[in-house]
Amino acid sequence: MEHGAEVRDMSLKEQTVQVLRELAEAAGLRSGKVLVVGTSTSEAAGRRIGTSGALDIAEQLLQGIQEVQQELGFDTVYQCCEHLNRALVMERKVLERLSLNEVAAIPVPKAGGSMAAAAYRSFRQPCLAEHVAADAGLDIGETLIGMHLKHVAVPFRPSRRSIGEARVTAAFTRPKLIGGERAVYRLENESGAGFCD
Repeated sequence: MEHGAEVRDMSLKEQTVQVLRELAEAAGLRSGKVLVVGTSTSEAAGRRIGTSGALDIAEQLLQGIQEVQQELGFDTVYQCCEHLNRALVMERKVLERLSLNEVAAIPVPKAGGSMAAAAYRSFRQPCLAEHVAADAGLDIGETLIGMHLKHVAVPFRPSRRSIGEARVTAAFTRPKLIGGERAVYRLENESGAGFCD
C-alpha cells in the first residue's frame, strides 16, 4: 500500500492520536500539565467553521485525545465556540486545582460547539471556566485558542498538518526569558559578567 493511501485510511481518532503524541513529546505533557483543545467539527468534515457541527466527529476526536491523555496523565480542557465566549469545559478538580473562576452554561452543539458538548458529557464532574493559562494547545480547524495559552507560546508543527479536512495548529509554552545580556538561563553557564547587589 502506498503512503498516500495509508494516510487516507487512518481514522479521525488515529490522526488525532498521531498529532497529539507528537505535540505531547515536544511540550513535555505529563501529570499536572494542561492542554487546551479547540475544534471545529465542521472543518474536520470539510465544511466552513460553524456550519455543520457533528457530535459523531467530536466523539472520534475525543477518543483520540483521551487515549493520549490517559497514557501521559495531563489534563485537557476544551474551548467552547464564540456563543459561549470561548469558555472552557473541564473537570471540576482541574478548575479547583487551578483556582479558576467558574461560569454557568451547558455547552450544546449549537451553543458551545459539538466538541465542547461531547467533552462535557464525557466528564465525571464537568464545569466551565472563563479563562485558563494552558501549557500547550491543539487547534483543529483554526478556532483560535491562543487566548488560553500561557506566555510564551511556541508554534509546533506536527508531521500531520490536518485532521480530517481541518487544518491543525499546535503550540507549547515556555517560561519568559527575563533579564538582559548578563542573564543566565542554564545552571552550567552561571558565570555572568559584572556584579549585582
